[in-house]
Amino acid sequence: MESSAAKEFDILLVEDNPADAELTMATLRGSRWPIRFHHVDDGVEAMEYLHNQVKGVKRPDLILLDLNMPRKGGREVLAELKSDEKLQMIPVLIFTTSDDEVDILGAYRLNANGYISKPVDLDKFTKVVNVIENFWLKTVKLPPSC
Repeated sequence: MESSAAKEFDILLVEDNPADAELTMATLRGSRWPIRFHHVDDGVEAMEYLHNQVKGVKRPDLILLDLNMPRKGGREVLAELKSDEKLQMIPVLIFTTSDDEVDILGAYRLNANGYISKPVDLDKFTKVVNVIENFWLKTVKLPPSC
């Protein structure tokens, strides 16, 4: 049985905080698995990117989505993704600073595949990103790419 780790992963990071985006990508770049990142700053850019992907380019294997962003927030992006037949199978992991129960419940009601609150502490942040890597890149069987 082929491991998920045998292929290159495409991750779409939707994050408006440049420091969080860079730290997330830098941590995952140290991975044992080849990862191709696509980073956008807000939900409008995310949906433009994803709709362009549908036109024949490989879709991301995983979306790391912040909730609170300018122009179009993560909740709106998640709702749009999960209601779009061509995009709804892409796993979406909410990766945000909020640990508010309303945000957590709302994300799961919109069919998020997981919800992680970003730690403020650098060491804990790195450990959380490593957990994401081990679970989503090594353990989980992802749906086939379109």
